[in-house]
Amino acid sequence: MASHRRPKQPSRARVTVLTTAAAAAVALSANAANAAPSEKPSKDEVKAKVDKLYEEAEQATEKYDGAKEKQEKLQKEISTIQDNVARGQQDLNELRDSMGLAAAAQYRTGTLDPSVQLFLSSDPDTYLDKASTMDQLSAQQVAALKKIQEKQRELAQERSEASEKLKDLAATRTELGKKKQEVQAKLAEAQKLLNTLTAQEKAALAAEQARASRDSGRTALGPTSAASGRAGAAYSWAQSQIGKPYVYGADGPSSYDCSGLTMQAYAHAGISIPRTSQAQANAGTRIYSKSQLKVGDLVIFYSDYHHVALYAGNGQVLHAPRTGTVVRYESIGNMPFQFGVRI
Repeated sequence: MASHRRPKQPSRARVTVLTTAAAAAVALSANAANAAPSEKPSKDEVKAKVDKLYEEAEQATEKYDGAKEKQEKLQKEISTIQDNVARGQQDLNELRDSMGLAAAAQYRTGTLDPSVQLFLSSDPDTYLDKASTMDQLSAQQVAALKKIQEKQRELAQERSEASEKLKDLAATRTELGKKKQEVQAKLAEAQKLLNTLTAQEKAALAAEQARASRDSGRTALGPTSAASGRAGAAYSWAQSQIGKPYVYGADGPSSYDCSGLTMQAYAHAGISIPRTSQAQANAGTRIYSKSQLKVGDLVIFYSDYHHVALYAGNGQVLHAPRTGTVVRYESIGNMPFQFGVRI
C-alpha cells in the first residue's frame, strides 16, 4: 500500500542559505559579465605594448646580427686555416717523400745515412741533439730535418687553432639560434596582442603607419650642415631605399633592419663599418651635441645603443625603424638620443 506521508519540507535556515548562495552566484555572474568588456585593452594600450615588444625584439635582433657576423667571420677564418693545413700537409708529404727516396737508395747500397736514421727515429729531437753533438750530420741534413719538424709543429698548432675555432663556431651557432627564437617570440607575442583588436582598430593602426610613411616620404629636408663626401654618398644611397620594409636580420637589398641599412649605406660609399649598432657606435668620432651633427653621420639611440640611424638634417633621421614599418624619415626627438658618430 503506497505511503501518503507528505515529503519533509526544507528548514527555513536551509532555504535562506540556498537563496543567499543563488543571489551571490547571480551577482558574480553579472559582475563578471560587466567586468569582461573593461578588461579588454584599448587600441592605444595594445599599441603601447606592441611598440615595447618591437623594441625588445630589436634589442634581440642586434644581438642576433652580432652572432651572425661572428659566425661568418669564424667560418672564413676556419676555411683559411684549413687551406693552410692542406698546403702544409702537402709540403710535409713532399719532404717526407724526399727522405723516403734517400732511405731507399741507401738501403740498396747497404748503408743508412744518420739523417735517415733520425727520420725513422721514435724520438727525433733527442736523436738530433746527439747526432749534432757527435757531428754525424752535415749542416744541410740538419737543416732539412729541422724543416720537417718545424712543419710538423706548425701543422699541429694550426689544427689545434682550427679545433678551437670550430668549438667557438658551434657555440656561436647555438647563440644565434637562441637569439632568433627570442626575436620570433617577441614578434609572435606582439602579433597575438594585435589579434585582440577589432577589424576597425586594426585598420586605424594600419592607417596611422601608412600616414607616417607617406608623410616621411614627402618631408622636405634642407640640410642644416653639409655632409662630407663619403657620408653624403652614404646618405644619398640610403634615400634610395626609402619605402623598403624593416625585417630583422636583413641587410638588403629588398629589406633592412636598422644597422643593416647603415652598414650598406656606408658600404655603397666605399667604407666598411661593423654590422651591429653597438659596434657602429665605436666606428668613428662621437658627436654629443645634436647641433654639431652633419648629414650622413650615424645617430645612436637608447642607453644600450640598440638602434642606429643616419642624420638627415633639420632634426630628422633616416632609418629602418622596426617591424611593421619601412625605411623612412623621423624626428630625432622621437627616440632617446645618445650621440652621433662621424665616420
